[in-house]
Amino acid sequence: MFEALSDRLEVAWKKLRGQDKISEANIQEALREVRRALLEADVNLQVVKEFVAEVQEKAQGAEVISGVSPAQQFIKIVNDELVSVMGEENVPLAKADAAPTIVLMAGLQGTGKTTATAKLALHLRKQNRNTLLVATDVYRPAAIDQLITLGKQIDVPVFELGSDANPVEIARQGVAKAKEDGVDTVIIDTAGRLQIDQDMMAELAQIKETVQPHEVLLVVDAMTGQEAANLTRTFHEQIGITGAILTKMDGDTRGGAALSVRRISGQPIKFVGVGEKVEALQPFYPDRMASRILGMGDVLTLVEKAQEEVDLAEAEKLSQKILEAQFDFNDFLKQTRLLKTMGSLGGIVKMIPGLNKISSDQLEQGEEQLKRAESMINSMTIEERKNPDLLASSPSRRKRIAKGSGRDLNDVSKLVSDFQKMRTLMQQMGKGQFPGMPGMGMPGMGGMPGMPGMGGPMGQGPMPGFRGYPGAGGPAKKKKKDKKKKGFGSL
Repeated sequence: MFEALSDRLEVAWKKLRGQDKISEANIQEALREVRRALLEADVNLQVVKEFVAEVQEKAQGAEVISGVSPAQQFIKIVNDELVSVMGEENVPLAKADAAPTIVLMAGLQGTGKTTATAKLALHLRKQNRNTLLVATDVYRPAAIDQLITLGKQIDVPVFELGSDANPVEIARQGVAKAKEDGVDTVIIDTAGRLQIDQDMMAELAQIKETVQPHEVLLVVDAMTGQEAANLTRTFHEQIGITGAILTKMDGDTRGGAALSVRRISGQPIKFVGVGEKVEALQPFYPDRMASRILGMGDVLTLVEKAQEEVDLAEAEKLSQKILEAQFDFNDFLKQTRLLKTMGSLGGIVKMIPGLNKISSDQLEQGEEQLKRAESMINSMTIEERKNPDLLASSPSRRKRIAKGSGRDLNDVSKLVSDFQKMRTLMQQMGKGQFPGMPGMGMPGMGGMPGMPGMGGPMGQGPMPGFRGYPGAGGPAKKKKKDKKKKGFGSL
């Protein structure tokens, strides 16, 4: 996501390196690169023109602060303008004064609308809001069944009247059912088409008039680029939307949709889909997205992901084991599985400042090596997992593990050696010591290129839940359902 845009913008910064001040002469080349970067990212042409004009005006009138280079000053100006274009701040989902809050989901076929409906329900459940899903897409084969399946997966009820019922009547009865049952939020999944047509718009308008929703969210495929902005504008003009959900933001998208939707339609992006799993929905924060685009990572979102998954009591126990050098292969497996629940290795690494230049090939290699390490650990006995020192002193044990996992003896030996080094490093880091160990990677990974000194899978020391990371800074009083952001200490 945004890799090509980030690379292009970096070229723009280079145009100003070595300059002692920002001037009309030296900024033109940088602005050309910014314009080219935005166009290649498929940002709407009108948005590009306005963006570049705003940046030029602010840059030419900017006083370069002492100790800050012109390139850094220019990055700050571009960052501020990116935030402005995408909407300044997060706009949360509305909540009605009197339940239920009614959310109408709209969009074309193939955008991930039904899945986004379930994702939103799960997101609301994490906020202790109970939800009823209403299936009104009677046209697409298996659409109702898909929503029912997703509802069972996240333990959220689905209201449906079959594929022969009138969608407007389904929506009306669904809302009535929610009121009867005291449900907090109703999310209505509507029918889409391959392209906008009047029948779809008329049905949407009728449903909206009947149920009077508090939110009308347009689900937009981020990979459609600037067409996403035009789609949002059309829906808003004909139906009246209150916001958008961008899906497939984890794919090979150039980012144009994220930079175009708000400026063209006037409506905020409220959520982004970052994966196929039902957990893969995030509130949209313009400032965090701008930070990602500029290659500065997104630590706040990473912290929030960890907060949802980390058990404080377990984290405290793990911190103690690290300090006492008792961290074992069982703990390693727990942490790698925790990492998987937070998303792909690539997605997490991209949120860490300074690691945005790791290539997709390197990340794929790292994930593959993690799988190999896990297969070798799964071939160990319970005692060997608890006591890694047994393997260090027993070639026969390592040979048996290699045979059981289908790996070479050298692979197992390296896994054990790397693990011992990592355990020592973690103990020293837990005590506030930061020894330089360039090239030491995770066990079995051999040091991922571009990630020197990597003590955990995220490249900046231990994994989530270790001391110095979310979940280890404070007392472990309660399980994760009631942690209320306590103990998520310094990063």
